[in-house]
Amino acid sequence: MQQAHHRNSKLILSFFFLLILSILNFDAKAQAPDVVRVGNLKFAHYGAISYLTEHCGKYNLKVQERIFAKGLDIVPAIIAGEIDVAASAADAAIAGRAGGAPIYAVAGFAKGGARIVIRPDLNIKSVKELKGKKVGVARGGAQELLLYAELAKNNLTWSDQPGKDVRIVFMAFADLNQALQAKNIDAMSQSEPQSSQAINKGYGIELLKPYDTPMGEPVRTLVMTENMYKNKKSVAERFMKCFVDSTKTFIEKPELAQKFVIEKMFKGQITPQDFKDAMGNAQYTYDLTIEHMQITTDFMQKYGVGRMKNPPKAADWVKLDLLTEAKKSMGVP
Repeated sequence: MQQAHHRNSKLILSFFFLLILSILNFDAKAQAPDVVRVGNLKFAHYGAISYLTEHCGKYNLKVQERIFAKGLDIVPAIIAGEIDVAASAADAAIAGRAGGAPIYAVAGFAKGGARIVIRPDLNIKSVKELKGKKVGVARGGAQELLLYAELAKNNLTWSDQPGKDVRIVFMAFADLNQALQAKNIDAMSQSEPQSSQAINKGYGIELLKPYDTPMGEPVRTLVMTENMYKNKKSVAERFMKCFVDSTKTFIEKPELAQKFVIEKMFKGQITPQDFKDAMGNAQYTYDLTIEHMQITTDFMQKYGVGRMKNPPKAADWVKLDLLTEAKKSMGVP
């Protein structure tokens, strides 16, 4: 009798043990983090996006970052279904949307971040004096559009072929500094921190920060796939909360931002001074407006950037509801 009672107790204990294990196992499966694949670029003012890889665990997200050479390069990866969220200049996002990428612009993440830098030996004091000079720029980024807006403002013509006032030389971001240093180009419209690096190393001087045209200061844009926005609402909402949180952290703790960008993003290839100078010409932000995206679209169309047959209307694809909710929940004005 006692033996049977003992056996029953063991069975009950075993049952409870298995039940607890299965509950824990189910809970672990239920809590497995959602993966969000983020396309990013290697610039100082893109740091808060890169920081998502370390910061989103508390939102039950696993952010996987993939670095691209320029914003336009991310578009095929979005169309192929390999990227869920991307960070780029507004014009790359607009060109992507015009080219059929199923994306919504959901936030801004940085402002500024570009300079026109010239060779110190040329003694150029104004944009007008770029006439007859070779200016290097990466195709498909804010710095290209800003350069054209400045040249147009100063009544200069331009082309990558001979015969215009200014000869445009297209090359990758990484090659521009070397070309300026080697005197293969006379000036460059360059992003940060590369433009600050050229100045700090002595082979470039700032002509101007190109923000004095109707385009104003460029806002870098965070885009999300329509699929994530429409069909993965919980993931999209948590991602936007993490984005706001990450950006808020970088704004409030500049020393953390500096350490992360120098050590993690650039692996020590830039100095603290390069970072400080770069962020002196850029700032982390959350915000984006339909107006800014429409102005940028109009300028692209005017100057033939992106070669868009059907430029998208900003109001149709700029979706700021997730950002508004995330900022509200985080107490960000």
